[in-house]
Amino acid sequence: MKNFNSIEPGQINDNTFRLIGTDWMLITAGAKDSFNTMTASWGGMGVLWDKNVCFIFIRPHRYTYEFAEKNDLFTLSFFEEKHRDILKFCGSNSGRNVDKISKTGLTVVETGSGSVAFNEARIVIECRKIYYQDINPSNFIDPGIEKKYPTQDYHRMYIGEIISCNSR
Repeated sequence: MKNFNSIEPGQINDNTFRLIGTDWMLITAGAKDSFNTMTASWGGMGVLWDKNVCFIFIRPHRYTYEFAEKNDLFTLSFFEEKHRDILKFCGSNSGRNVDKISKTGLTVVETGSGSVAFNEARIVIECRKIYYQDINPSNFIDPGIEKKYPTQDYHRMYIGEIISCNSR
């Protein structure tokens, strides 16, 4: 990826709580000729099964879900605050109904593995899916969690092994 530096996941200096929960990210799945992206503020990073991983959540009705199901790879793109409007747009509009790329002016870049990310990002993490699990409401210990699902559209969690990490 041009204009990016390859780094190890442990070299990410950002606070991951802020990076994901406050700054948000674009989850993108698919290849350059057919992909979709969505804004997310749920997820995490860590170590699992002796691998550096990210975990993300996608509701089945989201268009990106179809691409996440069909593809082995996904990317997480993180942006500077000046791109907040792009994140808001991609989170409130479906790729089924609008071309998010042309509407936001994002510049698509292809990773070495053929995934899609964006030139405007400041950090891009590419992952290979290694596990998924559907959220099961019968496992909620805190009953308040159910309020996050008023229409019972429970997320699918994907765990991805980090295969590349790039920053500016």
